[in-house]
Amino acid sequence: MAVMLHCSNIAVNVAFPRPRPAILKLLDHLLGRHKTVQPPQPTLSTARIATIIDDALAAAGLDRNSPQGGGIAAVIDDALTRAGLRNPGIAPGIAHGTAASPGAPLVRAIPEAAPPATPAAPAHGQFLSRSLACDAGTLAYKVYVPVGYDAEPAQRFPLVVMLHGCTQSPDDFAAGTRMNALADQHGVLVAYPAQSANANGSRCWNWFRPQDQVRGRGEPALIAEMAAQVGAQYRVDTARIYVAGLSAGGAMAVILGETYPDVFAAVGAHSGLPYRAAHDVGSAFAAMKGGAARNAHGGAQAPVPTIVFHGDRDTTVAAANGAAIVAQRVSATAAALDTSEHAGTASGGRSYACTRYAEPSGRSLIEDWRVQGGGHAWMGGSASGTYTDPQGPDASVEMLRFFLQHTR
Repeated sequence: MAVMLHCSNIAVNVAFPRPRPAILKLLDHLLGRHKTVQPPQPTLSTARIATIIDDALAAAGLDRNSPQGGGIAAVIDDALTRAGLRNPGIAPGIAHGTAASPGAPLVRAIPEAAPPATPAAPAHGQFLSRSLACDAGTLAYKVYVPVGYDAEPAQRFPLVVMLHGCTQSPDDFAAGTRMNALADQHGVLVAYPAQSANANGSRCWNWFRPQDQVRGRGEPALIAEMAAQVGAQYRVDTARIYVAGLSAGGAMAVILGETYPDVFAAVGAHSGLPYRAAHDVGSAFAAMKGGAARNAHGGAQAPVPTIVFHGDRDTTVAAANGAAIVAQRVSATAAALDTSEHAGTASGGRSYACTRYAEPSGRSLIEDWRVQGGGHAWMGGSASGTYTDPQGPDASVEMLRFFLQHTR
């Protein structure tokens, strides 16, 4: 049996398994059809509503302290709530369809409204989809705007450009690196360009093509233009724009450091390759297996500060490529560098060795992180993304620390 209870201007559907005389009597009473009840007045006080309900329950042979009466009273209570007539202080047993304490009023006087609660601060920033169209082509990307961005209208924020590896996407790379969570902690914007399947069937950045290894053309120009667009749309500190990537993204990050040192203040290369390590697909596979780079020196006059992560068991991009990136940077540095080494074990269990090449001031210009037993994966990453190794030292934490030391 399905019936409609009307309270004020609210209609409530109530379904019962089968008709019961007691329920029918109650409905007659509530609707003003019972012989002992006068038709309801146009305006009812809460006290009058309580009296009507008590009388109706009694006329139907029900007690609001009984399970059946309590269940019906709960339906009525819900209708009152929707109509704005129920007091928040109503007996909790009635509100939940169970018996109230003996003698508890069904409806109490409505107190003054409490002041609205202050909204809680958001726990996360905004992850927004954007796109770019320019002379170099088109590019889809995502931008992470950290918590606190709107609260600091006078502040300019660093920007980290994150280049995913083959088969990955911005969302996948963000999940695996957890860079957005770090962005909230440190007040950093993050941009994630998305390589299209039209540009590369495996969504790899084309780091091995000569036209994508120079300034003003191809993918380097497209990514640099994206960084400029983000800088124009958001309050970016243009002296603190950084780029990092994994695998093919790591190789493209190195290229961007060489071709746009006036844009990027530092580079992070994870499981990547040195500048101009290849010139076509065949030489790319040879370089990935550990072949010598075509050009032993980088293209930039003054090398951009660079941090390198590589697992020594990487069978996709041999660890010799990480060493070649470091060698390019060191050989292109005119100033004398102080070298120091330290080793340790990450909380996840993997051991690592780090070699730092520092300026006389003590600031690291180049860092070389080798992870023992690490494969082709982002170290310290989350299992919620692909190509991650939670056992290794946290590459995201170390890269961001390194980046924020440097201003272009």
